[in-house]
Amino acid sequence: MVKRLFWLGLGLAAGALVVRQLTKKAEKFTPGGIADSARKSAVGVVGSARSFVSEVFDNMHEREAEIHQAMAEGHLIDFSADEDDDPYDEREGGHRR
Repeated sequence: MVKRLFWLGLGLAAGALVVRQLTKKAEKFTPGGIADSARKSAVGVVGSARSFVSEVFDNMHEREAEIHQAMAEGHLIDFSADEDDDPYDEREGGHRR
């Protein structure tokens, strides 16, 4: 009799866990669950966009400072130069190509 009660209790506990897990999974497909998932995705996209814009502005300000410095020093600036090239050509006395 005790053995049967033990197995019955174990079965009830396992069944309760399965029902709980299925309920959690089913909530994801309800309108509220879908809206929550979309909201979380949108928050992630907005955060990524803000980070990207911030990085662009930081790089823009850095480049602007380089241009101002080059102009103040009297260097010629060639905006068509590739980024991989050395910005200062030693053959031209350190002037920008």
